[in-house]
Amino acid sequence: MRRLFLALLVACAALPGAADWRNIREGREIPTLTYADQPYVVKTDDGAWLVCLTTGAGREGEPGQHVITMRSTDQGKSWSAPVAVEPPDGPEASYAVMLKVPSGRVYIFYNHNTDNVRRIIADDPPYKGGFATRVDSLGHFVFKYSDDHGRSWSAKRYDIPMRDFEIDRKNPYQGKLKYFWNVGRPFSHAGAGYVPLHKVGGIGEGFFTSSEGVLLRSDNILTERDPERIRWETLPEGDVGLRTPPGGGPVAEEQSFSLLSDGSLFVVYRTIDGHPVFSYSRDGGRSWEPPQYLRYDDGRLVKHPRAATFAWRCENGKFLYWFHNHGGRFIREHPHRRTIAYNDRNPVWLAAGVEADSPRGKIVRWSQPEIVLYDDDPFVRISYPDLIEEGGRYFLTETQKDIARVHELDRELLEGLFGQFDNRTQATHGLLLDLGAGGTPVPMTAPAPELPAFLRRSTRPDYGVEDLRAGITLDLFVRFASLEPGRTLVDNLSPDGKGFALRTAAGGALELSLSDGRTESRWRSEGGWLRAGRTHHIAAIVDGGPKLILFVVDGKLLDGGDQIQFGWGRYNPNLISVNGAGVLRIGSAGAVEVRRLRIYGRPLRISEAIGNWRASL
Repeated sequence: MRRLFLALLVACAALPGAADWRNIREGREIPTLTYADQPYVVKTDDGAWLVCLTTGAGREGEPGQHVITMRSTDQGKSWSAPVAVEPPDGPEASYAVMLKVPSGRVYIFYNHNTDNVRRIIADDPPYKGGFATRVDSLGHFVFKYSDDHGRSWSAKRYDIPMRDFEIDRKNPYQGKLKYFWNVGRPFSHAGAGYVPLHKVGGIGEGFFTSSEGVLLRSDNILTERDPERIRWETLPEGDVGLRTPPGGGPVAEEQSFSLLSDGSLFVVYRTIDGHPVFSYSRDGGRSWEPPQYLRYDDGRLVKHPRAATFAWRCENGKFLYWFHNHGGRFIREHPHRRTIAYNDRNPVWLAAGVEADSPRGKIVRWSQPEIVLYDDDPFVRISYPDLIEEGGRYFLTETQKDIARVHELDRELLEGLFGQFDNRTQATHGLLLDLGAGGTPVPMTAPAPELPAFLRRSTRPDYGVEDLRAGITLDLFVRFASLEPGRTLVDNLSPDGKGFALRTAAGGALELSLSDGRTESRWRSEGGWLRAGRTHHIAAIVDGGPKLILFVVDGKLLDGGDQIQFGWGRYNPNLISVNGAGVLRIGSAGAVEVRRLRIYGRPLRISEAIGNWRASL
């Protein structure tokens, strides 16, 4: 009994030492069976959150997969008993989304394997014999409705007719059996209801071998009470849906639509090209501007793998954009890009968008991103989110296919993102050292501040580790006379190598090394950002939540470009601290002149680093 008591005591004490709201394990769980996918929410007219999920006792795609809904009246702290939209012992029902209409009725749309197809023609390889038995992304696209705010659903389901496109006629069944699914949020616009759909051309390596996006538009769903009389058309007009730009790959899927203030539609979606794609429609989805790869406002391409990438228009008229911030040619040129592109969905990043005018109509300018969610296990995949606003508060849902959760977002992070384009504020919170303020010369040496520990011994009986999830930021204005690699910008290294060192690397890159005498980590940026004869602003951020090293140069978060897949690097999670010698060495005589040095005892947000840079302009 005493051994059991001690084991329980140790287990209870083994919880993470410091809370970080970005850690997905800090979120509120949404109850499901073994499989949990696509937790999407609408707010009902009686004030509840109504969530729909795809769940099942097995894994994704296995028999028993079905759609459920639940209600919460306390922002996801608790949920009602699940209501099965379709029974678990029926044909597969999957990938539901919901639309609330002005009457308060809620429609739920989902895949349904109505004909109980048990195997389908697929590529060999990878499917031996040329048949696959996963049958959750085909058949009929159907809906049910609820007139009691999701407490129950209509007994009858209704089919939505889908017009054949070229991609359907080229599938193994010439369109008589259609492959498709949906993750996109429905919306209403100009008196019509719209439901996204992702058409699939074939099954093979990476499961879906080709795909494109369409919209199912109903001109009367917002007012018609008889579901049999709801009319549907498939957009865009013509024979081809939303695809990649010319020369792009065959995968263009999981389209996410947003409505702009002038009535234009914005869409963004995933590919296997290493970048997401976007487009605008100025005529309600009937036609689209030529698709392009998404770019930040500074003109750099956004990098993203084959994972859900969603944008939402917020109540303040601005936008939030979910993505994973890596990819590029390292996915596009990979021989197995259809499959490897599913990897690395952790951490999650958010960028903010603001509307701007163009000769064609409104467009969206995208900020530099911030880390919003992560898991300590780098292989955990975080995806299929939804955004909920409630009384000025923002919440995200997400799933890693096993547990779905709700997370309230930090208001400061969001305000920093929304205001990033105009931010000229110098960050002061957590400032440990500030040399060179007001133009005073920065000395070549200075007393080193005491930096926060990243880990410490806990008070548990076994003296195990307590993760403080702390971090630091080195924030410098530096002028380079020359760019030889190995030049010190700042370090606090002790004779035995403990501490940190920020140096130049080959090709105009930056390198940060971290050591506690037991564990050493090092991360190098892509090159080409530093120039001799120029003064640059550099922020080297060590973020002890997700255990990442980040570089921000002249207001730009480095993302690796075409040189490396990841602009951010993971450091060893066993690193205890980077306190080294009691003296800082600053600059390299004749080559590197540090004109200002700030050291923070916390990781700055990207928006704060940009504010420090812009405040000097």
